[in-house]
Amino acid sequence: MSVTALECNVLVLNQHFRAVHVTTARRAFALLFKCAAEVVHWQEETFHTHNFESWRELSQAREHFEACDDWVRTVSFEIAVPRIIRLLIYDKLPPHEVKFNRRNIYARDRNRCQYCGGKFSTMELSLDHVIPKSRGGHAVWGNVVCACTACNNHKAGRTPREAGMALVKRPVRPRRNPLIQLKLRHEKYRSWKQFLGAAYWSVELKE
Repeated sequence: MSVTALECNVLVLNQHFRAVHVTTARRAFALLFKCAAEVVHWQEETFHTHNFESWRELSQAREHFEACDDWVRTVSFEIAVPRIIRLLIYDKLPPHEVKFNRRNIYARDRNRCQYCGGKFSTMELSLDHVIPKSRGGHAVWGNVVCACTACNNHKAGRTPREAGMALVKRPVRPRRNPLIQLKLRHEKYRSWKQFLGAAYWSVELKE
């Protein structure tokens, strides 16, 4: 099986077709196989639901899918990665708050150093306290930003003013989940928009 395909993002709906979180294709397939969820397939301005077997059968007809779709290959068959699944017995909604974690901070800042403005890979960025912890700065949305290695080393334990640096933009708490906003920029996730109401934007992505 393709490890890359199994790590693709899948939108999860509750029993009432309300978005609750995002999971991996690996977890989505496990839920489908256990009959705990069904696929919600958006096509031609409407959606159809499928269990694991009917989804596998549909996957044999490539005309139902697009070039941007992802596929998992087994010894005996290929199956498309669903973009959306619906939990069959879960009817709750998640808390309305964006979780403060490293992944959401990187997404909020779009992997750009907030001092030089350069875009870097996740491995090339670190988190910087604008007001250093040694100076009373706290780990909160308004005091933590992405910084590249060069800028972080130059700033060191100083404030931006002391280091002669300026922030590209003032860090704030996101009102909407920044990871979801990034995903919606990609063509292959456009079907998610049909199920993303205002109540969804603060949903937390699962690790």
